[in-house]
Amino acid sequence: MPALPTTTVTVIVPCFNEVDHIEACLRDLFEQDYPAALLDVVVADGMSTDGTRAVLAELAGRWPQRLQLIDNPQRVQAAALAAMVPLATGDVIVRADVHARYAPDYVRQCVAVGAATGADNVGGAMRPLAATRFQQALCRALDSRLGVGNAGYRDAEREGWVDTVFLGAFRRDVFTRFGNFDPCATPNEDAELNQRILQGGGRIYLSRAIVVHYVPRSSLRALARQYFRYGKGRARTALKHRRLPTVRPLLPFGLVVGGAVLVATSRWQPFTRWVAAAYATACLAEAVRVSRQGPPAVPSSVPVIAAIFPVMHVCHGVGFAAGLVRYGLRPDWKRILRWCHSEPEVPVSISEECS
Repeated sequence: MPALPTTTVTVIVPCFNEVDHIEACLRDLFEQDYPAALLDVVVADGMSTDGTRAVLAELAGRWPQRLQLIDNPQRVQAAALAAMVPLATGDVIVRADVHARYAPDYVRQCVAVGAATGADNVGGAMRPLAATRFQQALCRALDSRLGVGNAGYRDAEREGWVDTVFLGAFRRDVFTRFGNFDPCATPNEDAELNQRILQGGGRIYLSRAIVVHYVPRSSLRALARQYFRYGKGRARTALKHRRLPTVRPLLPFGLVVGGAVLVATSRWQPFTRWVAAAYATACLAEAVRVSRQGPPAVPSSVPVIAAIFPVMHVCHGVGFAAGLVRYGLRPDWKRILRWCHSEPEVPVSISEECS
């Protein structure tokens, strides 16, 4: 990345119905300790109906020279990101999320780490930020390998080269060399682009110095929907590229397939109940362990944590299976493949291309 302190930065932020979060997010970004003259923000709103657009209009008046607003009629996050990249003027393009809170030096550290490492994409760990008891339990589950495997981007202490990061800060030429965000890849657009970067010989770096916190889902139902969509998106990426950078997304799918086989054959073999008991015991034991991590220890959260693990595993695995069927029978990337891997221009109708 270009040397400090002349590096210009554009932050791109997709949003839809985020009236409770958008102001705090933009305040974090505009109050960065990075030189204001070098930092601008583009927000793509998915035609929000909850008052978000009124808040954005007021904020645009507060930062008139630094905040650009565009519409995202497709309402899809991946499409919003793809539409904002051609509008970005910075030497570095920082991808942000409305549900995240950013350390005051977030942008500065992104630029500094990128310059020091020469990485094509840099980012920090996905540090969860709890506001409710359920979110506290979920944060403990997300800190567990049983919950997220060996995902490096979940480890706040990790430093080094990885397969993906949370959000990310990209050198501008990344989008010329590897293509724009795939507008149909939601909710796996970040990992899909990172996979293209790695397959094209690029590098991705995770740094402890880049600090960002993410507000997780607030209920089991919302978590189940999220992980189903994650699994479906991972299957699409696997089919599109005919490979995955790690076996991690396959593990929940294997669990679901294996469990289905055991249940279907339980009349003829004695292993189903033993495997189920072993899995339940593992979930409970890990829930007890992570509930004691702290401070503070939260032993009352054990039942909730123990329930969260199978929800994440099963919903991700079922979503992956659904994605294999959906995108195996009807791929949606062939018509946009040339565009995704070329100069970052936005197609006339993303919604038609992704249908």
